[in-house]
Amino acid sequence: VNPAGQTVGRAVVTQGPTGVLIRIEADGLTPGWHGTHIHATGQCAAPFTSAGGHINHGEPKAPHGLLNPGGPDDGDLPNVFADAQGRVRAEVFTPHARIAREGPGQWLWDADGSALVIHAAMDDHVSQPIGGAGDRVVCGVIAAG
Repeated sequence: VNPAGQTVGRAVVTQGPTGVLIRIEADGLTPGWHGTHIHATGQCAAPFTSAGGHINHGEPKAPHGLLNPGGPDDGDLPNVFADAQGRVRAEVFTPHARIAREGPGQWLWDADGSALVIHAAMDDHVSQPIGGAGDRVVCGVIAAG
């Protein structure tokens, strides 16, 4: 959903042997690159701060960034690109998350669930706390079904 509560897309999470594949289809974004992350709480009340921070349950907690020498945190995902019409059609993979009850990565269907968030700007994959990705502009609860 977008901040107005309108459905703007869908993400399908598929379990693989070493992590999850996430197919993202979203409309109505600003053209260009957008940071994407998995957040720790399955809530999407605008402005989406209800989704909490990234999943990052390991100790010690890893810093943000796919390119950070000390990272990545478990919620970090690659950027996605919105075309000139504001459409995202992408697949991203992470070994740091799972929907299977057992296996590698953080379990996304824990007691408070989790959410997929798309940000307003590109993630630089290094700077803290979210790589300069800016506001949360799309949020989706990750749930079975």
